[in-house]
Amino acid sequence: MKNIFFFLIVSLAFVSCKKEEQEKPKVIYETQPKSQAKPQVDTSKADIADLPVHMEGTNFLIFPIGDLNFFKKQGYASSKSDKNISYAISNYGEYEITGYLDNLKFQEIGKDTIYALTDKNVLIQSATYLKNHADKTKQQLMVYVLEDLDTNKDGKLNDADIKSLYISSIDGKNFTKLTEDFQELIDWKYVSAKNGIYFRAVEDTNKNGEFDSNDKIVYSFVNLTSKEWKAEEFQVN
Repeated sequence: MKNIFFFLIVSLAFVSCKKEEQEKPKVIYETQPKSQAKPQVDTSKADIADLPVHMEGTNFLIFPIGDLNFFKKQGYASSKSDKNISYAISNYGEYEITGYLDNLKFQEIGKDTIYALTDKNVLIQSATYLKNHADKTKQQLMVYVLEDLDTNKDGKLNDADIKSLYISSIDGKNFTKLTEDFQELIDWKYVSAKNGIYFRAVEDTNKNGEFDSNDKIVYSFVNLTSKEWKAEEFQVN
């Protein structure tokens, strides 16, 4: 009976801890200037590049850049030297690169120069080439889902932070944010008939640090053929 009672106490304590972890706010609103609240760059990270990806019909190579992944060997691993290393940085599907990437680098075919997409501290989860749009309009574009702000103030960028939507030309130039700061991207879709992107985002209107049913869903459209890529909000209801 004592053992059962002890097990119940331990189980309740574990559930309580898990609940506290789950209820940790996704957004902690800062009182300090934004420039002082940026996530710290981890200088101990060992960034490497995957072999380049070539999107069909384009004149650029794209190198995914990310951190080495360390996995524990059998038994206890106390340091990186006690772990196995995975050199896989990204995955490539049909016209889409996915992973947890620190950057992308671009190289025009026939030239030696390789340059980065951005000098910001970001975590790129997907980079999608709009192939249908390119076939229709000859305009070659990339769309990115990434984290760019340490919204939960834990000192690092990860998938616990707010996701944002960005766009660039196929060469990585004109890297532009489409969502507003502190709006969490829900999803996005390219619509060929409109030559544009529709997306949904949620805004923490009650400022409680969580996204819930009391918050506002923002619907936006971006006309990709405009001189300036700008998200225009519209009403559905």
